[in-house]
Amino acid sequence: MVFIAITVIVLSLLGNEIGFVLGDIGTATSYGPPYLPTKCNGNREDQFPPGNLFVSVSEGLWDNGAACGRRYRLRCLSGNNNPCKDGTIDVRVVDLCRKSPCPSTILLSNDAFSAVSSSPTSKINVEYIQI
Repeated sequence: MVFIAITVIVLSLLGNEIGFVLGDIGTATSYGPPYLPTKCNGNREDQFPPGNLFVSVSEGLWDNGAACGRRYRLRCLSGNNNPCKDGTIDVRVVDLCRKSPCPSTILLSNDAFSAVSSSPTSKINVEYIQI
């Protein structure tokens, strides 16, 4: 009985980490305004989620526009000078990367980037899963 209870507690504590076992690995940078117009919803202000946790994605994730509105759970894994903050954030895709070539897999809004990284100009390694 005690062994079973301990196992359940340990699995519960690891639940957040287990969720990322099947996650993808990529890079992320920040991007700033102007955020409008976007490829997904043009000049509509209501496309941006609360807290401005949104992203622009590279061609690899864009999926011919099917990525619009997709949500990802993302966490920082590493970068120069240990920029990562603990935890995860949930973001929404609102745009296609405007640069060619795109500087990273995912471009995070300034607010989203500061939620996962303490260094605003870093390129970080991230793990992400579609939710």
